[in-house]
Order: sequence, then C-alpha cells, then structure tokens
Amino acid sequence: MSAPDLPLEQATLPVATPRQARRELWRALRPERLGVGLAFAVLAATVTAGLFIPPALGRIVDVAERSGTPAELVAPLVVITVATLVQGVAGSGGWYLVVRVGEKVLAALRERVLSRALQLPQAEVERSGTGDLVSRVSNDVDQVSEALREAVPQLLWAAFTVVLTLVGLAALDWRFALAGLVSMPFYVWAARGYTVVAPPLYTAERAAEGVRSQALVETLGGVETVRAFLLGPRHLRRVGEASEMARRRRIRTADTTAWFFSRIHLGELTGTGSVLLVGALLVGDGSATLGEATAAALYFIRLYDPVGALVNLLDEAQSATASLRRLAGILQVPVEARAGGEPPVAPRLSLEGVRFGYADGPEVVHGVDLVVRPGEHVALVGSSGAGKTTLAALAAGIHEPVAGRVLLGGCPVADLDRDVLREHVALVTQEVHVFAGTLAQDLRLARPGATDEELLAALEVAGARPWVDLLPEGLSTVVGEGGHPVTAVQAQQVALARLALRDPAVAILDEATAEAGSAGARHLERSMERVLEGRTALLVAHRLTTAAAADRVVVLEHGRVVEEGAPEELAAGTGPYAELWRAWQAGR
Repeated sequence: MSAPDLPLEQATLPVATPRQARRELWRALRPERLGVGLAFAVLAATVTAGLFIPPALGRIVDVAERSGTPAELVAPLVVITVATLVQGVAGSGGWYLVVRVGEKVLAALRERVLSRALQLPQAEVERSGTGDLVSRVSNDVDQVSEALREAVPQLLWAAFTVVLTLVGLAALDWRFALAGLVSMPFYVWAARGYTVVAPPLYTAERAAEGVRSQALVETLGGVETVRAFLLGPRHLRRVGEASEMARRRRIRTADTTAWFFSRIHLGELTGTGSVLLVGALLVGDGSATLGEATAAALYFIRLYDPVGALVNLLDEAQSATASLRRLAGILQVPVEARAGGEPPVAPRLSLEGVRFGYADGPEVVHGVDLVVRPGEHVALVGSSGAGKTTLAALAAGIHEPVAGRVLLGGCPVADLDRDVLREHVALVTQEVHVFAGTLAQDLRLARPGATDEELLAALEVAGARPWVDLLPEGLSTVVGEGGHPVTAVQAQQVALARLALRDPAVAILDEATAEAGSAGARHLERSMERVLEGRTALLVAHRLTTAAAADRVVVLEHGRVVEEGAPEELAAGTGPYAELWRAWQAGR
C-alpha cells in the first residue's frame, strides 16, 4: 500500500496583503487609542530628557579646557543627574504602557483569529491541511506576540531617539546636523533594499514552516498506519525534505540580513568621520567650542544603538509582519453566512440524494438517501473506507454535500444557524479530547450554567460515577494534559456525559466504542443506551453489537447504501450484513 508524497509547495490558507494586515491591526488598536497616545508621549519625554546630557558633558569639557572653577561644574552635573532620573522613571513607565497596550491588542487579535479559525469551512481546512493552521495559531501568534512585547517598545524608543537627536545636533550648529546626515544615504539604502527584499523571503520562510508542520502532523497523527505499512522511511524522507526547505529559506533570510547590516556599519563610520571633521574645522576657526564639538560627537555616537536597533527591529518587524499577514489571512477566509431558518420542530433526520467529495478529490458519497425517524436508532455498518464517518459528518452539518441536501425536522441543515444546529444535533467521535482543567469545567463546556448536581446526574447516566467518586477531589480534580490520567473508556464516558448535559434531540455517534477493549466496549454500549434513550440517533457501528441493538441497520459500500433493515432480519439473510455478522461471530 502506498501513500501519496506530500508536495513541498502544498496549498495553504491565504496570506493577507499588507494593506489587509494593517487594517486588521488598526481594528485591534482602535479601542486603545488613548493608551497608545499616552505611551507615545511618555517615550518622547524619555528621549527628550536624554538630549540634555551630551551638551552638559560638553560644558564640562569646556570648563576643564579653560581650567574653570569647581562651582562651574555644579550646573552641568545637576542637569546630567536630573536627566538620568527622568529617563529612568519615564522610560520604565513608557515601556510599561506600550507593553500593556500591546497585550490588549494581541488579546483582541488572537481572539478574532481563533474565533475565525473555529468557523473555517471544513473543506478549506482539508485543502490546506491542519499543519498550516496549527503553525499560524501557534508559531505566528508567538512571533507577533514577541514583537508587541519586545520589538514595538524598542522600535518607538529608537525612532524617537534618532529624530530628536538630529534636532539636538541642529541646535548645536546646523553644520553638525548636516555632517550627521551624510550617513543617511547608507541607512536609506539599507532600509529601502531590506523592505523590498525581506518581506517575500519571510513569507516564503513561514510558508515552508507551515509545510513542515503539516508533514509532522500527518506523520505523527497516522503513526500507527505508518508503522503497520512500513512507511517510516518514506515519511521521514518527506519530513526531511520539508525541513530542508525550511532550513534553506531561513539561511537565505539570515544572509540577506547580514548583507544589509554591513551597509549600516558603513553609514556609522562615514557619519562619525564627518561629524569629527566638521567639529575640528569649526573649533579651528572659532565657530564652536571643544565642548560643543564633543557634544556633537556624543550625539552622533548616541545614534549607533538606536539606528542599529531600528535595522535589527526592521528585521523583526518584517518577520512579525509576515506572521501578521498569515494571521490576517485567516480572517480573510469567507465564512458562509447562514440564513438562520426556522428551528426544527420534530427530530427527524433526512438525507436526500447526498453526494460528497473531499476538497478536489473524487466523490466518496454517491447519492445517499436515508431517513432517521424521531426516536429511532439507526446504525451505519460497512468496511473501512465505506463512507460511514463521512456520512455521519454530513448528517451533523460538519461537511456540506456537493449535491443533495440534509434536513432536520424538514429544515435544510445548510440554512440553520450554527448555534441552532448545535442545540439540536450533537456529534461524538471516537477521538475524544479531554480538555485541560477540572472535570467540572470540562463538562460545563456542554452547559455552562450546570450545577454540580446536574453534572453528577449526567455522569451517572454515562456510567462514569464509580470512577469519578474515586477521584482525589471529585469534580474539582484536574484532568486532561498534565492532570489526572483518564483512560480511553473514561474519556468516552465524559463525552457521553457532555452529550447528556447538552440534551440534543438528535445524537450522532461515530464509532464511540472503537478505542475500547471488549470489556470497555460492553460498558460503553450500556452507557450509550442510557444516554441515547428517547433521542433520535445515528450510530457509526465499529462493533456489530452496537448494530444489533439498533432499530435499523444501513450497510454502506463504496459510499452507497447497499442494504438496510432490522438487524435480526439482515443477519438471517444472505446479504452483506449477514456476511459481516457471520464473520464477526466466528471471530468472537
């Protein structure tokens, strides 16, 4: 059996244009306008205080040159002391304000991105792969977060310092400022070239990281299949190729960064030499004192750090911008607006001529007609790949058919608001996730206002009370990652308890007993019977005991219904279900 190789230029979610990214950032910034303005003012005051220090040091040089009295040093020393204190206090306050605003903006942006990610059309996620989405909501969020916490305060400080320091040079003598500006062509050359060359490099680097994440997700997510079919070397090669591409693109970005920094150093040397030369000429003809020339040199040398920081932060800004564009790209994916039709009255589930295919792949469900009457339990049976899980996802509204329609109580599921649909239909899969937190918090995801008594009642129905009563802190016990371990059977019981709390009219269970052993499966089947009592249910049956307990069995083969009827009648016949039943009985 072979698996298709993962293309290194795999389709991914869209990347927003710079304009779209700026619009999304401004949308997050707009509620914090006052805080942004205050942070700017405090940082400007910090830099302005620092401008008083070089002239004061120059004054000390002049006093020393003419052998002045100690009393003449008092004023410049007081200026230096006060300016240093103001810089320290205002700098800390400004930094705090910028980080505080940045955290609020990041929280707003993260919530919008995560909310949209949860609403993405399933077909879009399948087309681009979950690895790209995971990379965006983890790596790219981290990149933007780091920029807002670290890069933005430094960038503002550096920009204010450069501008106000040039003003200080001009205040000493306009010729000093002119000499300092000799270095500007080198800085502009570096910055202009960098802003043109770097963005596509960072975008390509992020895209390669997304492909690498997808390769890792597919390999680790299907590790059992990879081992069973000895596909390890092939998958390792695919991961290696994706990692190599990411490495090459990262190195290319680093090489480009180093080249632009060399231009910055050239500008520093040229500017310093120009200021010293002009200072020597002005001191020589008496147009400036030695102290003023010293202050001018200190002003320009003072620019080294902020200019270097600007270029270094330009590097981080380009990287963060690439991440911001990828996050904003999620927000550009259209989410289908639903008409919000009338909520269904009767819990009758109908599939009429339903056809479906994944992304650009072949059709896997072919014209299925199925009716699940109110209160009826229907089991879907078939070999692996027959289309059972896909049909269950279509019935639950997770996927939308490419042809035909799914009806709930006579209302097209495609027209129902998502919240209305979730009130009436609940899906439980074999891959149950127990969220990190207390057991009570996990259960209240289904009904936030549920009391402890209601939680315990739901656990009782799901057959989970015996082991829950033994937990160290009962409902307050932390479960999930890093918490109290939960077995596969217990996790399914938690999922069934959530189902009981949600109390939908229609329940769809996708091989809920598949991960349990024989004893665990029997226990879960009894739990399912209690939870599903009185509900309309569509069951993807991994074990034929589930099918045998259903009111009706529907047999699928290659995405088509080939047989349906009462389980005892089908088992006594000669059709596909009878063959499956006899094979299952023989293997018990």
